[in-house]
Amino acid sequence: MTRRFATLDVFTTQPLAGNPLAVVLDSGGLDGAAMQAIAREFNLSETVFVFPPDEPRHRARLRIFTPARELPFAGHPTVGTAVLLALRDPSVADARAFGLEEEAGIVPCVVETLPDGSGGRARFKLPALPDSLGPGPEPEVLASLLGLEPGEIGFGRHRPSRHGTGPRFTCVPVASAARLDAARPADAPEAGDGLYLYAPDPEGTGLSFRTRMFAPAMGIAEDPATGAAAAAFAGVLMQFEALGEGTHDVAIAQGQAMGRPSTIALQIDIESGALRSVEIGGAAVLVSEGTLRA
Repeated sequence: MTRRFATLDVFTTQPLAGNPLAVVLDSGGLDGAAMQAIAREFNLSETVFVFPPDEPRHRARLRIFTPARELPFAGHPTVGTAVLLALRDPSVADARAFGLEEEAGIVPCVVETLPDGSGGRARFKLPALPDSLGPGPEPEVLASLLGLEPGEIGFGRHRPSRHGTGPRFTCVPVASAARLDAARPADAPEAGDGLYLYAPDPEGTGLSFRTRMFAPAMGIAEDPATGAAAAAFAGVLMQFEALGEGTHDVAIAQGQAMGRPSTIALQIDIESGALRSVEIGGAAVLVSEGTLRA
């Protein structure tokens, strides 16, 4: 059987940058084992399989796989698939809103497409707020893991911590962008966690950070852009930054060390001292289309 697929680069406006994504549009009849095998064949950070929605008012139901396992939710697959589905629906205006059904819940998306059909931008609200999962390993442990000095772990009030949005992340503050680029992780500190490193962005303004993400347990040596980790990072900012009431925009740059620069827009809303909503946004560009025999 032949199945249509497309690849996109996500969190970028330029092909061959950002985080590549494969989307299988004709997924009927595939079971979990077959989808996992196809994801291993593409061998990208994530592959999305599109199914008809369970509720007709939603646009589609998605299942998301890394080369190693299925994820209940992921950011760059949500952005890329939302843009692709909007491009495939010329009957509506260039700006549109719809829900995507993921294992973690309904993800509300707003999409704007480019007139030439080459890509667009999407933003979505998290189906659930990030969970705080406690402190991370001691700086000495992380420094040994990363090839850094213990004094290079942490800056300001920031200390290692663990947060999750379905996928779990050990979040590691690094003293500078230069030391962030120098980090060479040997392995993730816990089998189920991604290792999310972050440092202040010396070229940014306001709340701006450089990040890297490693997840060998998920089959991802290093990820060029990680929307789920950016969403979990909202919990880091709530824990370590003195943020006031209202809306806060955060710029996250990832993938520079890999030669695939990516830009993620994180927006958090705080009301009465509590996190009320988290939104992730970014661009995606269509790279290829084809058919898969599977």
